Parts: sequence; structure tokens; C-alpha cells
Amino acid sequence: QVQLVESGGGSVQAGGSLRLSCAASGSIYSGTCMGWFRQAPGNEREGVGVIRIGHGDSPYYADSVKGRFTVSSDNAKDTVYLQMSSLEPEDTAIYYCAASGQYCRTPMDITAYYYWGQGTQVTVSS
Repeated sequence: QVQLVESGGGSVQAGGSLRLSCAASGSIYSGTCMGWFRQAPGNEREGVGVIRIGHGDSPYYADSVKGRFTVSSDNAKDTVYLQMSSLEPEDTAIYYCAASGQYCRTPMDITAYYYWGQGTQVTVSS
């Protein structure tokens, strides 16, 4: 079992920055994927950025956030971060931290994720 606790959401004007944190407790293994999904009203939940813990491969990003968002991890703390810059009103959504099973083969596939945080609201005003 894995428990995920997010923090860091809020409101910001377009062009601003926010940093989200996700602290995990429980069984996080090398090969587990952790990262961020978001869901805007009326839309399906979508991948934003994820990282495969302990494997050294580069993070995976949705095309809409490449160059603006950065996913990183502190493996010693079992914590994942999402640094969001150049925020746009279209980034407004509830952001969820997620963790996969023991080994993640398809990092951006939402069906690979079994554990979810409670979500944190990010609102970007124009």
C-alpha cells in the first residue's frame, strides 16, 4: 500500500509559477512510476509529468507542458515535485499525484497507476 499526500496548489496569474509536492509513504520500489495527472472540469484526467524512480531515465511529459513543467524526485524522502512555470489559464485543474505498481512499463498510461493523492487545485487567471 502507498499513501500520497500533496501540497502546494493555489492561485496564480498567467505567467507565474507554482511548485507541487507529493510525499509518499509505503512501498516505493525502484521502477515505480510517480508523477502528476490533472483533471479540468468536463475533461478526462490526463498525464502531466511522471518519473520512473531509481532508473535514471528522463521524466515523461505531456506535449502541452514540455518546456514549462519539470518533474523531479527526492528518493531519500520518497517525494516527487512538479515545478510549474509560465503557467497558462489552460493549466487550471485539480492536480493529482499518482504512483504505479512495482514496475511501470508505460509511464504516461493512467491505467498503470494504482495509488492516488487527494488532489490539489491549481487556478491560473488571465
